Amino acid sequence: MDLHKDIFTQRQTMERPDFECYHYLDVVPPEVDFHEHAFYEIFFFLSGEVSYSIEGRTYQLRPGDILLTDNRDIHKPDIRKGKPYERFVIWIHPDFLAQTAGKGADLTACFTDASQKKYKLIRPESNVLSRLKGICEKMLHSRDEQEFGSGTLSAIYLLEFLVYLNRAYFATPDAIRKDVTENEKINEIVAYINDYFADDLTLDRLADVFFISKSYLAHQFKLYTGLTLYQFIIKKRLTVARNMLCEGVPVMTACMQCGFNDYSNFIKAFKREFGRNPKEFIRKK
Repeated sequence: MDLHKDIFTQRQTMERPDFECYHYLDVVPPEVDFHEHAFYEIFFFLSGEVSYSIEGRTYQLRPGDILLTDNRDIHKPDIRKGKPYERFVIWIHPDFLAQTAGKGADLTACFTDASQKKYKLIRPESNVLSRLKGICEKMLHSRDEQEFGSGTLSAIYLLEFLVYLNRAYFATPDAIRKDVTENEKINEIVAYINDYFADDLTLDRLADVFFISKSYLAHQFKLYTGLTLYQFIIKKRLTVARNMLCEGVPVMTACMQCGFNDYSNFIKAFKREFGRNPKEFIRKK
């Protein structure tokens, strides 16, 4: 099936209220910074030289690998020159999957389990990999058609894809962890920040909590996450605040509950991160 290739953009927001799927092929590797988004993302790697950083862990990808991210994950690909960079990308709004709850299997199971275990990599067996690629191609073909029921077919293919994705996730062996670069102490610190993002998270305090020197903490944190401690904490707080706004929480409440004690600084930081202030975000979400 000869598929149209989409033109990659830096957009990290959805234009549809349910799901979006794309097929990208770049000869010149794009520059993609650390980002996060308010939906589930399935990153289906097809070719290239890529490692992918998610919350302090870096995954060395092989063609056919799949990564899962949710609406709290800070992540970034490192794309090296030399080979065409090809991938399928699927974005799914949480509300879309919530509508399928109670009608069969929990299609969010792989995302939930991956978030709990903090490992986001799926490496399907060859027969499952071929099936998943074929479903992606059918989903994209339906997306581009104008015939009756094409949108419905695309949604059906997505649900089929998610069934086999979950099967592949729970069948993936622990041996793939050898392709993950990580540091146990930094993993503990990232988990602590995720749990206590609204607390006093200064370098001094975290160094005391984890019984390590400030200089070692600062150096190792940047080495494994790609961000300074301060950058990571601010991004995490803003990400949680954005999710709260999506759930209808008032702006001031989100500000205070996410550790921002200065409202004006929160507004400025939110606009820098997401391109619009909280009230504009609420109106356009």
